[in-house]
Amino acid sequence: MPSSRPTPRREKKSRAGGIGPARRRFCYFCEENIEEVDFKSHALHRFVSDKGKIRSRRITGTCRRHQNQLGPAIKQARELALLPYANR
Repeated sequence: MPSSRPTPRREKKSRAGGIGPARRRFCYFCEENIEEVDFKSHALHRFVSDKGKIRSRRITGTCRRHQNQLGPAIKQARELALLPYANR
């Protein structure tokens, strides 16, 4: 028979190290009021890892719309040698 009391909610886990709550990430492009991600943007290097991989939304905090624009823009910038394929 189920109990009539609701179960208590678990607290969300904090960041590694346990100092304060996890920080909410916001989309860089939404904050800067950028409608379209352009391959000529100087901010693209922020969204590429040291190994040259495109960072995920979970890591960068970009929204779905801008993340979908970000992939082709980075690939086009690599093709035109504006971004390296790998940073070595």
